[in-house]
Amino acid sequence: MEKTLLSFGHGYSARSLARRLIPQGWTVLGTTRNPDKARALKAEGVTPILWPNGDLRGAILKASHILSSAGPEAEGDPVLSLLRDQIARAAPRLAWVGYLSTTGVYGDHDGDWVDEDTPLTPSTRRGQMRLEAEAAWQSIPGLPLHIFRLAGIYGPGRGPFEKVRNGTARRIIKPGQVFSRIHVDDIAQVLEASINHPNPGRAYNLCDDDPAPPQDVIGYAAELLGLPLPPEVPFDQADLTPMARSFYAESKRVRNERIKSELGVTLIHPDYRHGLRALLAEETA
Repeated sequence: MEKTLLSFGHGYSARSLARRLIPQGWTVLGTTRNPDKARALKAEGVTPILWPNGDLRGAILKASHILSSAGPEAEGDPVLSLLRDQIARAAPRLAWVGYLSTTGVYGDHDGDWVDEDTPLTPSTRRGQMRLEAEAAWQSIPGLPLHIFRLAGIYGPGRGPFEKVRNGTARRIIKPGQVFSRIHVDDIAQVLEASINHPNPGRAYNLCDDDPAPPQDVIGYAAELLGLPLPPEVPFDQADLTPMARSFYAESKRVRNERIKSELGVTLIHPDYRHGLRALLAEETA
C-alpha cells in the first residue's frame, strides 16, 4: 500500500517529520497559505497545496495518513470547519491520524507534575481553544486519531542563541516557574513511532526529561557561547507580548513516560543542555 501523508498546516514540526518519511518512499502532501512557502516545500520533496483556497478532495482521497498542525481559531478548528465531512467519510480507510495539540490543555499546576491522565483544565483562552479542537477531532466516528500534546518547541532556527548574541536576551525571573520543552527532532521521531505503532484514541505528551526554569536555558546558552550572562528581569517588570505572558500564567512539569513505554522512543535530546549543544554544533558545522 502506498503511504501518503496529508499534512494540514505543514509547518516547523511537520517539515521535520517529512524529512524522515520522504527518504523511506512516502508521498507527503503539505498545505500552506503562502506561495513562497509552497516553493520551499517543493524543494524539500513535499507536494505543496495552497489552502484554504484550493480543492483538497483529491488529496483526502489519496491520503493513507493525516497530520494536522493547524492551530484553532476563534471559530474553531480551521481544518474541520471546512473539511469535517470529507475527513469523516475517509475515516474507515485511513491508517493513522495525528493532531498536534499543546500541554496548555492541562492548565496551571504550580510546578507539579502532570501526565496524560491528568484532568484537562486549561487556564488560558489559548488552552481552552486547543481543548475544544481536540474534542472536535475526537467526535469524528471511526477516525484513527492520536493526540500529541507538545511542550515548548525548539530546534534549528528556534533556539535562544540569536537573542543572546545580539544582546536582547533577558533572564525573566518568576519564582517557581518551570516549563517543559521538546526538540523538533524528537517531535518527528515520536510521530514516526506512532505511525509505525498506531493506537487510535491515545494521547501522548511530547516533552523532554528535564522541566526547567526559563532563565536557566538562557543562562546555559550564554555559557555555551562564552558570552556574559544576560541580565535578570523580574517577571512583573518584563516587557512581554500577550502571548509570551500567557505562557508564564501556567507552571507545570510534564511527564513523558508514555512515549517511551508504548512507542519505544529514546529521546535524541533528553534535556535542554543536550539540545542546545547539538544546535550550536550544527551551526558551527
